[in-house]
Amino acid sequence: MFAYELHELRSAELRHLAEQERLAAEALRGRRAARRTASREVPEAESHSGGPGRHRFTRAA
Repeated sequence: MFAYELHELRSAELRHLAEQERLAAEALRGRRAARRTASREVPEAESHSGGPGRHRFTRAA
């Protein structure tokens, strides 16, 4: 009987961990989707980078 109770406790613990991992993965997918939609809404002209070929400092001689 003791082994069965240990089995039930472990089974419940594993179900709980699986549910937590599912929720974490779902939250991650939601954040990624939000980033994708936000990146589509921002026009390219608002980029903060200097663009290709522009360096911060001049080249040394």
